[in-house]
Amino acid sequence: MKLIKTLLADDHTIVREGLHALLLADGGIQVVGQAHNGREAVEMALELRPDVVVMDIAMPLLNGLEATRQILSTAPKTKVLILSAHSDDAYIDRVIAVGAVGFLIKQTSAQILAKAIHEIMAGNAFYSPQVSKRLRDHYGKPEIAGGLMIKKATGLTSRELEVIQLVAEGHANKQVAADLKISIKTVEKHRQHLMDKLNIHDTAGLTRYAIAQGIIESCVQLTII
Repeated sequence: MKLIKTLLADDHTIVREGLHALLLADGGIQVVGQAHNGREAVEMALELRPDVVVMDIAMPLLNGLEATRQILSTAPKTKVLILSAHSDDAYIDRVIAVGAVGFLIKQTSAQILAKAIHEIMAGNAFYSPQVSKRLRDHYGKPEIAGGLMIKKATGLTSRELEVIQLVAEGHANKQVAADLKISIKTVEKHRQHLMDKLNIHDTAGLTRYAIAQGIIESCVQLTII
């Protein structure tokens, strides 16, 4: 039996290691790597070519939704399963929009996580019961194609989403430039364009926007040293 190569992406080491230990009990799943932020998840997915990526949404440097979009644009055969503490409608819509084929709440049991991975590899979408109910209520049918595209909630480009997340996390222009491998002048142009596009006039406003759109969580600022 071919093992399902799985990459775990979560910024909490204890969560990743816990998931790894739980999935070891399933003889058909092999954890091939662990990423601690969204950018590392993208890089590891391109290098390791896993069958499935189990992806948290709220991660530093690059959130899980944008990381998912980037992974699927370059490795379309990889399937992404979102594992998150959030299950409100806005998150569900955006998860579907970026092309993830599953969405599990973090309180889900290990057995259901393993089942979800197998179901996804069999070509099915898989959602936690709470998420499935919201999909039925919202779309009027019990299942929905993981590739359904809706208008991106933010209306921002991929690069703009990367820049606004780093800015909102408190990174200076020099840090943003280093992280994205672009010049400081380019970062400044992106910041100014974001402010013009969103009619926002300062960094605090960009941060509030990022929080409101779910690009970062409000607690992220509090955890950065």
